Amino acid sequence: MLTLKNVLIINALTSGATGLLLAIFPSYIAELFGSSQNIAFIAVGLFLAVFAVIVFSQSRRNPLSKSWIKFIIALDILWVLESVMIIATQMFGLTSLGYLLIGAVAFWVALMAFLQIRGLKEFSLIR
Repeated sequence: MLTLKNVLIINALTSGATGLLLAIFPSYIAELFGSSQNIAFIAVGLFLAVFAVIVFSQSRRNPLSKSWIKFIIALDILWVLESVMIIATQMFGLTSLGYLLIGAVAFWVALMAFLQIRGLKEFSLIR
């Protein structure tokens, strides 16, 4: 069974790994996306690294902070909405692979948000 804490840890680890890949290999990833701008990938990578630290630190709290969990969920939902907007409008003129990767990550983030919402509801019932 996935507890809220476990989902937060999974979110932190996958966000952190993605962030590190973007920050360490921006040229390679920019090439996959058909972009010559490395700075955007570095910036997103650094954001994800900071996000991962926040999510992980919140997963270790006892008791969990409902307000922080709601903030994390809101950021995840915002990520998904922005990703949909980027894909729907073909913003930035990326490659098909770039849009596919954005969609795959958005699907994963939506799953994290869903599981966190479900976990928060169960957590609220217990407390």
